[in-house]
Amino acid sequence: MDTSKNPQSSARPDPEELKELLDDSMSGSGRRASSPATDHDSGRGLDFLYDVPLQVSVEVGRCKIRLRDLLKMGEGYVIELDKLAGEPLDLYVNSKLIARGEAVMVGEKFGIRLTDVVSTSDRIENLG
Repeated sequence: MDTSKNPQSSARPDPEELKELLDDSMSGSGRRASSPATDHDSGRGLDFLYDVPLQVSVEVGRCKIRLRDLLKMGEGYVIELDKLAGEPLDLYVNSKLIARGEAVMVGEKFGIRLTDVVSTSDRIENLG
């Protein structure tokens, strides 16, 4: 799709508009978000967000390291992180903290079981 013809299609939605849309879709009462074709009030619903790619990362811990130590690293080198074993892992989406959880094995792969999700209002507040 060529977005140069329609500059509005690449514009980020206003955080207040997102908050309103999320509040409407999550509340049991009030208007529910619908597809853009059937949403006559605002002209669009949340469907336009469903195909947006997001960068998801899980942080095990952090540390500061000097360049000379980084260059000395090899197989078997151990880096001490700032978190203790058993502490929750941080889940980030596009570099924003979204949740915390614990590492789990899913077949042969690692996963994260969410134990604490940042509230919707805090997530929307941190968008900007």
